[in-house]
Amino acid sequence: MSVRPELVVFSHLPWNFVFQRPQHLISRLAVGRRTWFVEECRVVEDIEVPRLCVEASGPVQRVWLEVPGPQRLAGFDDSAAGDYPDAIAQLLGSRPDRTVWTYTPMALPLIAKLDRSLLVYDCMDDLASFAFAAPTMRDNQDRLLAESDLVFTGGRTIHAGVKDRAGCPVHLFPSGVEPEHYAAAHTQRRDRSRPVAGYVGVIDERIDLDIVAGLAEQLPGWDIQMVGPVFKVSPADLPRAPNLHYLGMQPYERLPEIMAGFDVALMPFALNEATRSISPTKTLEYLAAGLPVISTRVADVVADYRGVVAFEDDAEGFATACDRVLRDRLEDRETRVAPLLKLHHWDTIADRMQALKDEALGIEDEGEEAAVGTARS
Repeated sequence: MSVRPELVVFSHLPWNFVFQRPQHLISRLAVGRRTWFVEECRVVEDIEVPRLCVEASGPVQRVWLEVPGPQRLAGFDDSAAGDYPDAIAQLLGSRPDRTVWTYTPMALPLIAKLDRSLLVYDCMDDLASFAFAAPTMRDNQDRLLAESDLVFTGGRTIHAGVKDRAGCPVHLFPSGVEPEHYAAAHTQRRDRSRPVAGYVGVIDERIDLDIVAGLAEQLPGWDIQMVGPVFKVSPADLPRAPNLHYLGMQPYERLPEIMAGFDVALMPFALNEATRSISPTKTLEYLAAGLPVISTRVADVVADYRGVVAFEDDAEGFATACDRVLRDRLEDRETRVAPLLKLHHWDTIADRMQALKDEALGIEDEGEEAAVGTARS
């Protein structure tokens, strides 16, 4: 087998964080090629001089820069990361045939140091709308859209917002799912004395904590489980109740088991600037696990999942829906869900992205280069 050109990925999400779109796609695209996954800078108290860290993690080589100072995460553009572009250029050297793939516009200073045959921007989120976003995020995104050779978008709303601003083809690829991974949830369901409504994902400014608090109050006979890391929200601000439980971040491998313990899946998103453009990966994951789903009216979820997701606006509506969806006929729900799971399989998405990448590179005979691996570690 011939060696495929190198892939260099820049991400605002660490490889070992919540397993989501970057990990699903890059683990497939990395098969058969050397793949670098470059993460944001870290400020670390117990070192005296900067150090570039490289660590093998499954299909990728993780890279991040550590610099001395008070402990914090520093963005690619942070003053603490000033030596990062040169350090990356020295580590990776000259490879004119490489593909550079980014999830964040803030990596532009590092991208500028690398030669490449293709620049791909996978725009999975409108990062400028998130809490604590860099003031230059929007301007950097305009530059990245102008410089990219190929742009993918993670949802309808994002696609509408960038398709006319890019200087290259822009392709809509809502996030996907591995149905076979979540199939175990169907067989691991167990009897319990109290029903459970659960959320899996990052707990940040996108979550409506008033709905979470109100739901726990409205359903004293239920347990409410919030599974995932708390990020950009003070733990002191999280609602508390005897039936409200925070389980912390869990590995991707455990999610089917965790979802098997749910009776209802929750998406209690706040309707704010940070959620205006989101297309949550967890929607399909819940559905693949055989769970009824209740969500606030996030635009992309309404557009893509009307008829398979229940939509409510407040804690009282969520509570009423929890009781109602438990009585839904499972076979009816699965009949509606099955076509969605097939259409949005991560393997299918990765294959289509690879084909577009080949086309942009002028590769006429797909052959080995277009074959995308399905292995994931």
